[in-house]
Amino acid sequence: MEPIPVLKDRRIVLGITGGIAAYKAADLASKLTQAGARVDVVMTAAATRFIAPLTFQALTGRPVYTDLWTPTPETALPHIALGEAADLVVIAPATADFLAKMAHGLADDLLSTLCLAARASILVAPAMDGGMWSHPATQENVARLRARGVEIIGPAYGRMASGLEGWGRMVEPAEILGHIRRALGRNGPLAGRRVVVTAGPTYEPIDPVRFIGNRSSGKQGFALAQAALDRGAEVVLIAGPVALETPIGARRIDVGTAAEMAEAVWREAEAADVLLMAAAVADYRPAQSRPFKIKRGEGLTLELIPTVDILAGVAARRASAGKPHVIVGFAAETRDLLENAQAKLQAKGLDLIVANDVTEPGAGFAVDTNRVTLIDARGRIEPLPLMSKAAVAEAILDRVVALLSATGGG
Repeated sequence: MEPIPVLKDRRIVLGITGGIAAYKAADLASKLTQAGARVDVVMTAAATRFIAPLTFQALTGRPVYTDLWTPTPETALPHIALGEAADLVVIAPATADFLAKMAHGLADDLLSTLCLAARASILVAPAMDGGMWSHPATQENVARLRARGVEIIGPAYGRMASGLEGWGRMVEPAEILGHIRRALGRNGPLAGRRVVVTAGPTYEPIDPVRFIGNRSSGKQGFALAQAALDRGAEVVLIAGPVALETPIGARRIDVGTAAEMAEAVWREAEAADVLLMAAAVADYRPAQSRPFKIKRGEGLTLELIPTVDILAGVAARRASAGKPHVIVGFAAETRDLLENAQAKLQAKGLDLIVANDVTEPGAGFAVDTNRVTLIDARGRIEPLPLMSKAAVAEAILDRVVALLSATGGG
């Protein structure tokens, strides 16, 4: 796992209470630490019965706090020091007992006292048996916490330690990480901005089981959506047929064909500050789609016609409405990279184009890395080295923030 800029050097208190899901907290602590966060783990006495404090000390490289009454080298009041220093407090897992303590302001151990002293936002991931979660007392406590601004994450549906199934499982660490990123990025440089991102391929049907498509995985577009969320943007993700998890906080619209994507883009871009057109939209579609499956042995000649030009439609709308303020296009090429990308930049009226040669090793479709060149409307050319698609997304969003500032958009 590579560092995540929105988490770098951020102070996160990870509170762990006494449930079997405490083992998942070890994975969360590891992910946060690898991402660059400074993680201070606070455990209740019951939590130490399920997993040892030494585990978290090894994973985070930092002391683990378990006792309200034991002073630390830094302070005699660890609940005050930790609470004031935290950028975010995350409690995972949170038992029914601890939810009740928080809801009623009880403070009889280090973690519950810290929650009262903290000035940062608090995220809570409940974990308990299904009957305990659905009990009216627990639901009243959850409602009270939500009314105070505490964010409740989950729980999920599944099998419990008791062997029963129901709502009560702690959500997975990857999902909690997404909520943490959203909370820490909420006041970022794109706060109050609306960003529309397209991702993945389009499939143009030949018959009910066959289509014309391409090898786009959608990974670069989804990375762009996450990078925009990390900067505080409201994100609309328009996705072609891909099997990727939606970044936490994004509103996803699934489409199949170029025509469906065009309709969604034109509708959503009307109120957008930024459009990131990362989808690999098919350039051609069959003139006619057969209503039944074509059988082997039947003659088949395909007449192809151009699909709708989505960016041309966006440019026409911007000319009259003034939005989006920034439009970023992508050029996946196999030859004459710069010439083809610059021609597309000018023809589509883009503010920035991201060009890549999909024949290069480690770049293009179905991989986790990319090598791109950024070209803006002023003719500035910036080649980037081979890097992860997440890092490419960070570089692109940095340019988008600068372009918004330069154009005075908003």
